[in-house]
Amino acid sequence: METIIEVGDALKADHAVKLAKQNRILLWRGDFRNALQLLAAMKRRLSRVRPQESSAKTFHNYRKTTARRAHLLSRVQVDISPDFELNLPSTPDVSEACKQAFGQDLKQRMPLTEILGALGAQRWRTKGVHVHALGHKIYPHYGVFAPTRQEYIDLVANAPWPNPHKAFDIGTGTGVLAALLAKRGAESVVAVDIEQRSVDCAHDNVTRLNLGKKIQIQHQDLFPTGKADLVVCNPPWLPGEVSAPLDAAIYDPDSRMLRGFLDKLPEHLTDKGEAWLIVSDLAERLGLRTTTHKLITQAGLETKDQLTIRPRHKARPGDPLAEYRAAEITSLWRITL
Repeated sequence: METIIEVGDALKADHAVKLAKQNRILLWRGDFRNALQLLAAMKRRLSRVRPQESSAKTFHNYRKTTARRAHLLSRVQVDISPDFELNLPSTPDVSEACKQAFGQDLKQRMPLTEILGALGAQRWRTKGVHVHALGHKIYPHYGVFAPTRQEYIDLVANAPWPNPHKAFDIGTGTGVLAALLAKRGAESVVAVDIEQRSVDCAHDNVTRLNLGKKIQIQHQDLFPTGKADLVVCNPPWLPGEVSAPLDAAIYDPDSRMLRGFLDKLPEHLTDKGEAWLIVSDLAERLGLRTTTHKLITQAGLETKDQLTIRPRHKARPGDPLAEYRAAEITSLWRITL
């Protein structure tokens, strides 16, 4: 049974970690800024991940440790009003950010980490992310993957253009690839996503870009009805269970989306059409799944070409997977029937 303990500015990080491990809820009554400092100090004490004897075991240990750390940090909670207002010293206005993130999902008490996530998402949604290949900004919503890493977008921008009349964007997210396909000349684009928050985000971005006449957004798992001359998919790159909203853009349980896309592609690609599958080889390097080329072949499809690019991001200090991320290659596989 959970026990609630009221805590404040005098609480030290070591004691907070101990209480969190005892499954206590630490109901914060002190200064908001001090709560942020406490969370940062707790995170430093919980962030160590030990390398294992294999890359796959290191990955699974990394995910387990990360989930455990998130759980413990979520024990630091705050009271919040029905209008998402905090009554703490030095508290910024969090109401609008929380309304955007959580809608009418009202709670009397929330983990402070969730509120911080909503504030971070609001900053992205307000200032946007400039996408060089598009020449415009994209505005991510809470829980929708922000296109801050743009190598995969560059691959789509530079791939040989097959002059499609109709294109599908499978798992559209913010709608950035659908917008790029329309910019490159696709006469009609149908963009789909299984997550309603992604559908809403894509609608927002398509409207901002005045592309509503060319792009149709649908709430759909995998393919819309019909066939297209060009089918684009940028699935989550790593097999793994989803435990948070953003996980769905990174982790694909048992590679369900990747395998489903390849298996059902023949039903939705015109005879002379082309599919673009954008995926990293990190999962292969970690020993988590077979090669993309083998999956394509097993689905009875042909590889027309493989365009590659190396990520430009740097590994975080202390990342146990740093050596694998440094060698990672992102590919755009041009696939035909």
